[in-house]
Amino acid sequence: MTNLKIGGVPEHFNYPWYLTLKNKEYSKENIQLRWQDYAGGTGQMCKALRDGSVDIAIVLTEGILKDIADGNPSKIVQTYVKSPLIWGIHVSASSSFKKIADLENATIAISRFGSGSHLMAIVNAHNQGWDVSKLKFKVINNLQGGIDALTKGEADYFMWEHFTTKPLVDNGTFRRIDDCPTPWPCFVIAVRNEVLKTNFEEVKKVLSIINKETKNFKKIALIDTILAERYDQKLSDINQWLKITEWNAGKPITKNLITRIQNKMVKYNVIQKKQHSGKFIKNMYL
Repeated sequence: MTNLKIGGVPEHFNYPWYLTLKNKEYSKENIQLRWQDYAGGTGQMCKALRDGSVDIAIVLTEGILKDIADGNPSKIVQTYVKSPLIWGIHVSASSSFKKIADLENATIAISRFGSGSHLMAIVNAHNQGWDVSKLKFKVINNLQGGIDALTKGEADYFMWEHFTTKPLVDNGTFRRIDDCPTPWPCFVIAVRNEVLKTNFEEVKKVLSIINKETKNFKKIALIDTILAERYDQKLSDINQWLKITEWNAGKPITKNLITRIQNKMVKYNVIQKKQHSGKFIKNMYL
């Protein structure tokens, strides 16, 4: 039995992994796949890939690209969710901020430097024409940290996935000022180089199983009701999310796609310069 550790955010995007694990589909292929939730998001998972505490991670594209560029010994093996991620821009419900322009000199709550909440704050600032070098950040580790920081006035706004934070908008904890979609596919699957070297075929089997699951995920009976109950969401919100979310379901990642994403990341000041796109990916389908 091959032991592999996998991690991702405890959000509805990763419910297909839960189903395949529940059905013991990896065990049937002689793979012991152990899932760990990473509430701290991509920054926390990049650290886990670096220190070997996770082998495979479902991470945000911008975060892992930047971290591989900075020396993370991992490769992207495929896109997981090919549609953009919708980042909500949130303030405390009692905040005096009313529109994005009000936030130019405000303090931003981020889970970690290099995380999606950090990098997308830069993208949003660039979209608004603000001076990115003057952005002020407060590290808050995870969603609960963001709630605490905004409620206590330690930070002014916080960017997190629109639907995950929707219950907090509904209950009056947050007020959403606007949304900022990623200008690239949102989630990719990254694997440590060492694991690709020693367990290439097993990783291929893992990908085959999850791709089969995501291909038919939206057709599962009552999937909207199941997700709404599990993730404390309104049924109407889950149906909207299902409508706009597209999984990749197995198409190999290409150097051309990575080049296009890098071009945008340079434009948005998320990375300073491009690197050879082959550095970031491993083609699992040769």
